[in-house]
Amino acid sequence: MTNTDRGQWRSRMGFILAAAGGAVGLGNIWKFPYVAGMNGGSAFLLVYLVLILFLGLPVLIAEVMLGKATQRNPVGAFKALDHEKSPWRMIGFMGVLAAFMILSFYSVVAGWCIEFIIQGAKGAYSSSSSPEDVQKLFAALTSSPSKQILYHGIFISMTIAIVYAGVQSGLQRVCEVLMPLLIVILIALIVFAMKQEGWQKGVRFLLEPDASKLTPNTILAAMGQCFFSLSLGMGAMLTYGSYLRKEDNVVSSSAWVAVMDTGIALLAGFVIFPIVFTFGVEPAAGPGLVFVSLPGAFQQLPAGTIAGIGFFVLLLAAAVTSAISLLEVIAAYFVDEFKMDRRKVSIGFGFLCFLIGIGCAVSGNFFDILDKTSSNYLLPIGALLISMFAGWVLKREIAQSDFKDTKFAKLFGLWLSSVRFIAPVLVVLVFLNKLGVFK
Repeated sequence: MTNTDRGQWRSRMGFILAAAGGAVGLGNIWKFPYVAGMNGGSAFLLVYLVLILFLGLPVLIAEVMLGKATQRNPVGAFKALDHEKSPWRMIGFMGVLAAFMILSFYSVVAGWCIEFIIQGAKGAYSSSSSPEDVQKLFAALTSSPSKQILYHGIFISMTIAIVYAGVQSGLQRVCEVLMPLLIVILIALIVFAMKQEGWQKGVRFLLEPDASKLTPNTILAAMGQCFFSLSLGMGAMLTYGSYLRKEDNVVSSSAWVAVMDTGIALLAGFVIFPIVFTFGVEPAAGPGLVFVSLPGAFQQLPAGTIAGIGFFVLLLAAAVTSAISLLEVIAAYFVDEFKMDRRKVSIGFGFLCFLIGIGCAVSGNFFDILDKTSSNYLLPIGALLISMFAGWVLKREIAQSDFKDTKFAKLFGLWLSSVRFIAPVLVVLVFLNKLGVFK
């Protein structure tokens, strides 16, 4: 195989693990549990699961289906299904741009995990340290561009090396190791969390129904979380779908990806919130919880050093599997459309992401610009257009091919209605909510 060949998954499980890894990221670990707990617990989860079925999974199936049907990248797929100058190919261009922008700033945040693993090995989470020490550690890291750039460089180099190695030797091999490792660490941390005083309170926070918290804003929050949790709209799932074999079923494979993504996010909540409530930590979302509050709590626990290091290894594993899916979108585009060498593309555009990421390490404003442009505009618009294309433009026989003659045949009508009517309306609502229309 030459380095301009596309590659293919060795097995359906390889796709499922890689795609689930692409969906599971830092946001799943620190955002999903908080959003669920603060918006009605199990009532929110019920709404979320319904939305996964009618928004997330249909659009995910559509993305993977477009990739498998064409064996092309996000731009090439729409050209193959419509025509060479198809306006729909702009969906692919937006996906490639979004992947590039997200990887540039995501790598900076992922690099923080490396620093916290190193500091954990030095005893930062032992009982001899204080919560103030952790606060100083995080403040020193975020105020030091040189240190952030160093870890950003290490992380992006890891990402480049994996994509450089190709689909089977790189993406699949790494995800077959990291995803089971991630689940094992999660289970070990849950066992650890079950021994804490706040276990029952943490479980109630996540699962106890509270209908009073089910407001229109809660439903919008569930829509947004469902949409972004599955990494829809950036072409990653389309790209991964393009490496499927003919005999691999899109519907069942996509369903497994959605189940793994949701399950891992929920398991993370069973790790975080018992510890949060044991020590009265404010259950805020985002970096403050993960890089300040939780490390401070680990210091007060027996075997806190082991738990702390394990937690940040978990975060790093999630970040790596997510980051490689972003760089792969870029690599697939240039390998397919311009017959460029995968190794040169991986190094060249990975290095370009590194250079853009330096701006994020130096300037918080630049970080926010990339984040908001990709998350608030490119991804929702991309998912909306993918849904419309699959529902209204894609030939029926292509769309139906992964449903007919299978146990999913009767679900085709429901899927088609979802991508034609339900998903577009819900994506528009998510988009408007991101723009602040409903605030």
